[in-house]
Amino acid sequence: MSAFYDHFSRHSHGEGLKAHSTHYCPGCGHGVAHRDLAAAIDELGIQDRTVLISPVGCAVFAHYYFDVGNSQAAHGRAPAVALGHKLAHPEAIVISYQGDGDLASIGLAETISIAQMGLPLTVIFINNAVYGMTGGQLAPTSLMGQRTTTSPTGRTAAMGQPLRMAELIAQLDGPVYVERVALFSARERVKARKAIKQAITHQIEGRGYSFVEIIAECPTHLKMTPQEAEQWVKTAMEPVYPLGVKKDLTVEPWFKPGAPIFDPEAVLGLSGAEPRRDDEAHDVPPWPAHLPARDIAIKLAGSGGDGAQTAALLLTRAAIAEGYDATNIPSYGPESRGGTSYADVHIAEREVLNPAASEPYVLIAFNAPSLAKFGGTVPAGGLILYDSTVITTPPALPKNRRVIPVPFTRIATDLGRPMVKNVVALGALQAALNLLPEGSVPATLHHVLKDKPALLPLNEAAFAAGRAAVEATLVSA
Repeated sequence: MSAFYDHFSRHSHGEGLKAHSTHYCPGCGHGVAHRDLAAAIDELGIQDRTVLISPVGCAVFAHYYFDVGNSQAAHGRAPAVALGHKLAHPEAIVISYQGDGDLASIGLAETISIAQMGLPLTVIFINNAVYGMTGGQLAPTSLMGQRTTTSPTGRTAAMGQPLRMAELIAQLDGPVYVERVALFSARERVKARKAIKQAITHQIEGRGYSFVEIIAECPTHLKMTPQEAEQWVKTAMEPVYPLGVKKDLTVEPWFKPGAPIFDPEAVLGLSGAEPRRDDEAHDVPPWPAHLPARDIAIKLAGSGGDGAQTAALLLTRAAIAEGYDATNIPSYGPESRGGTSYADVHIAEREVLNPAASEPYVLIAFNAPSLAKFGGTVPAGGLILYDSTVITTPPALPKNRRVIPVPFTRIATDLGRPMVKNVVALGALQAALNLLPEGSVPATLHHVLKDKPALLPLNEAAFAAGRAAVEATLVSA
């Protein structure tokens, strides 16, 4: 099938027998569902238009097998990612492929809300009544009395009843086609393939949202042979999850959107418009002519305790107080102690369109891992400020960027409080960039420290010292 790669590179670099095998356990229903999905893509001639969304779960490595557009989603968020793909590229055929722990548990809110929207999307839902990838725990679809690693004596009423997702989706107004199928016999596998193809056809024709639930085998966690697992699905699962079409509406094609617009001025309709005013009591300062037009992205990164998150909040609040639009997105990862956590700040003359900062015009790095991780993302002409107290040997950084080492920690220590190095960094940013009016950050410090006035002189001194350090560097240069 052309929808599959000729060789699967996940095992043994695509060599030998493993180049033609998946990671699924023997007898797992995912392999059969993959085959039927690939067959439908081939028969419909949509390989070059297809985007497959696979989240966390047993199908997490689907991108190794399907030679189509692939996008990985966080656990439960596949429908939201699918929606984004469809709206950004309406001509794409977007298929969300999910398991029961993903779709019916952590992703239930996204599943319901996006199904109700009714946009042409295709959802393939594998229901094997257990968490397969993470160790065989109780799933939302586990049967009453079913033993799992987290229900060793069997599912009881106190654990809730099994969720019948096909019936739940079918009673929403948004979907046009909902069917439950199985894989335990040749006859049922033929029906499953037809259902998958029909669900995709509804999307191709722009008729609406389709949902196919496939009750499938998981021999590993059922502790059965593949043959025994097939029989269990037939005799134990099917009575709880009856097969068949749950909804099939005759809907004329309606989804014919125009091409998406990605130009900010066109999106906002701001051509020739006056800058937005948040506070009529004063005018918004003119946008600095030496900076990128309209919007600037700043990333502040360091280890836990460096104060990157607090500095980002101060900067955001200072910008908003001046009348600009500003956003702040913190990111606390597992590396926050000793690695790198970061905050993305956007400051815009009128309106921030994208709060993320994948290519920040400014990077403020408080430790070496942050400088190494994000230094290469700063575009040409951008600014990199880093703490030269702790980063004594900086990594190779791209050329055509302004790189200014500033001893944030040493300056703060000399003032008596190493913890104010983040305010030192804001002073350095003020001198290097001249983004906000001179008194913006000090005024914000006055506001946030109004209940702790004793800390204000120290923070004002830290801001002034950081600014002076960069000004001295610029003069010497």
